[in-house]
Formats: sequence, C-alpha cells, structure tokens
Amino acid sequence: MARKKVTIVGAGATGGAMAQRLIERDICDVVLQDDPQFAGTMHFGKALDESQAAAWEGFNHRISATDGWEDTANSDVVVLTAGAPRKPGMSREELLNGNAAIVRAKAAEAAKASPNAVLVIFSNPMDAMCHVAMKASGFPRERVVGQGGALDSARYRYFVSDAIGVSPRDVHGYVIGGHTDTTMVPVVSQTRVGGVPLTDLLPADKVQALVQRAMRGGAEIGELMKVSSAYYAPSAATIAMVEAILMDQRRLIPCSVYHQGEYGIRDVFSGTVCQLGEGGIQRTFELPLTDEEREKVVAAAEATKELLNLITE
Repeated sequence: MARKKVTIVGAGATGGAMAQRLIERDICDVVLQDDPQFAGTMHFGKALDESQAAAWEGFNHRISATDGWEDTANSDVVVLTAGAPRKPGMSREELLNGNAAIVRAKAAEAAKASPNAVLVIFSNPMDAMCHVAMKASGFPRERVVGQGGALDSARYRYFVSDAIGVSPRDVHGYVIGGHTDTTMVPVVSQTRVGGVPLTDLLPADKVQALVQRAMRGGAEIGELMKVSSAYYAPSAATIAMVEAILMDQRRLIPCSVYHQGEYGIRDVFSGTVCQLGEGGIQRTFELPLTDEEREKVVAAAEATKELLNLITE
C-alpha cells in the first residue's frame, strides 16, 4: 500500500505547527515546501528538528523539506499557508494582490506536481484566496477547500464550554459565512450543549458576548502575543481537516466551499458545514438559520465578491 503524503507550503509558525501535529499522528509523510528567499533554510531546520523527535513520539513516517516541487509530487493533500502579513502603510488592495500573486504561483506549481491532490487553503484573506487557488490550479470545487470555519468554530465552542463549565467536545456549534471578524456568523440558533440549546442555558446578553469574543478570537490573541498571530488552534483545525480527507473519515466540519446554491448563494467561496473525506468535499449541509443569520451569511458572501473585484491578474 502506497504511503500517503501531505505537503505544507509555508514553514512559518503555523506551517511548522501543522507539520508537527500531522507527522506525530503517523498517518502520512510530510513535506515542508518554502521559498529560500523568504524562509532561508528554516524549513529544513524544522523538518530535521521534528525528525529527531521520532524516537520519543513513536512515528515512522518521514518529514522532510524542499525548496522546489519534485519532492512534493503526488501529494494527497497540499496545504497552502504562504502569504505576507499586512505592513504599516500597506493598503488592503496591496496586501490582497500581493498574497494573491503568492497563492496563484504556489497553487499552480502544486497542481502540476500533484494533479489529484486536495488543496486546503489557509492563506488570507482566506475566502478570496480560495478563488485564486481554484482558478490557478484548475481543480474542481470538491478539491479546493478553505480552512476558516473549522478554526472559528473551535474558538466559539471553547468560549461556550468555558462559560458553561463543560467539555468543548460536548458543545456542538458552527461558525459559517466569512473568515473575518466582521463576516463570520456563529449560528446561535443551532448551538447545542449536550443536546440542550445554548439559549436555554445562558441569558441573551451572555450569549451575545460569547459571539463577539469568538468573532474577535484571532484579534484577541494577536493583541496578547504582540509579535505574532495565533498558530496552535489554527494548526489543530487545519490538521483535523487534513486527517478527515486522508483517512476518509467523512467528518462534518465547517469549511469555505464554492457555493452552488447553498443559502441562495452561487459562485463564491463562503463557509458552511461540509462532509470531508476521500477526494475532499463529499457533501455540503445547509443549516436551518433564523432570518437574521441568513442575512448575515448572504452579506458575508457579498463582501467576498467585493474583495474579488479588487484582485488584478
């Protein structure tokens, strides 16, 4: 049986954390791909460092690094984390088009090396970068999926569990819509704690406070860390998606998918609950929403369409 392979493009803090979480699951070989112009030899160092953990962590699969694409060939999944943070004085359009150029180039190379792979997009602005990656790769809808909702939902579930005093594993709630602090939509109406509606357990003002904190989850961590953004929870959310695809787990995870009628939305990436397994997205699920939640989901898709109008080829 051929060994499975996952390539992680971008070996920064998040890419490195993803590589560590994945190789220690011992379900596939892992390749860290990066550009020496930006990463130097960091990706080689991280791969070697983690390789030396094998004796104690007990994994037998191989983690390696490369500047090129030959070693990534025939990957089952390629995770794109590459992109630049916004710098002082940089406009949103400049950041958008700078990252679009990076994602466009990386997605095209990844598709050439691994024409049957599933692309998992982490680069920001994530929903818009999914469009860039799908066009550059030529992949079908099912094999291009954005990570945002998995992370946003994990944050939401943690805040709910902390407020009520239960395990996050027993909180079932989804964040859909866009992956920004103004366009994500925590679906309160369908949030359950051990089967009990969240709105039966907490007063409306406390529920709204949890929603607002979840929407600012990344910003709060950035403010606390000062010199970097979050990478532990983002890596966990992404690798849960990768594992579901590799192992055909058919898990239901909120992801960004190219909508073709969900919530009346078409031809744009936005978040909803997806079944992830072999081949990528196997099904999508349209949650029952209140009128207010539905309006916010539609508005999130429209906001992504506005971003797409700013992208130049």
